[in-house]
Amino acid sequence: MRNPDVVLANRLADAAGEVIGPLFRGEWSEEQKLDRSFVTEADRAAEAAMRAIIEAERPEDGILGEEFGQRNEGAGRQWVLDPIDGTTSFIAGRPIFGTLIALVQDGWPILGVIDQPILKERWVGVVGEGTTLNGKAICSAPCRELSSAVLGTTTPHQFQGADVDAFMGVAKSVAERKIIYGGDCYNYALVASGHVDLVIEAGLQLHDYAALVPVVEGAGGMMSDWQGNPLDAGSDGRVIALGDPARLEDVLEAMG
Repeated sequence: MRNPDVVLANRLADAAGEVIGPLFRGEWSEEQKLDRSFVTEADRAAEAAMRAIIEAERPEDGILGEEFGQRNEGAGRQWVLDPIDGTTSFIAGRPIFGTLIALVQDGWPILGVIDQPILKERWVGVVGEGTTLNGKAICSAPCRELSSAVLGTTTPHQFQGADVDAFMGVAKSVAERKIIYGGDCYNYALVASGHVDLVIEAGLQLHDYAALVPVVEGAGGMMSDWQGNPLDAGSDGRVIALGDPARLEDVLEAMG
């Protein structure tokens, strides 16, 4: 019998994709939020579509969405939604954004979906089960040494103060031409699929990383904060994703 939470998560991704797809490279409104990030008509409509399904079918569960905030804050089960992770890529017509859907139990991510609705790629991860891409099992790649790793991050501008030195310590340890910029959640999906070895980011919110954890770890990789601790709802937003957990100590040492 299929996991009913996975069935629901797939329905949520379908609903978001039905909204986002027709608007991609089309006409839509946008505005800048107080934190200077951008939000579009597609972000809000996709989250509204997902929230409507959860509210109708799981009224006891909580919801935490990037655009419309929290519902049932005290619930042990929280659906954490980021309708378009990578809004700038959506605005620019680049299909490397994604819809993020997570189920968090008592602060710990137990289910995650990364959905790229334009390319029709969907990664699903569940604690205790293997990650799939469009229903087929996948695994992250071994990385024998940090110097051979492919390193991804969305933008170097996210790093401030001492975080700049920490990131650059790792960047100097890998081959210069194996550093990729841009990608948001798509980079983490590529870690799970074995194409990218390492992602380092800072300043993330729970809706940015909760869905990523089960996807990456279910593929054999690992995610942690910058001290090597597991990620939960209380993490500080500094994250490391590794396709090969054996490289964690090398990364922490390079970060200083």
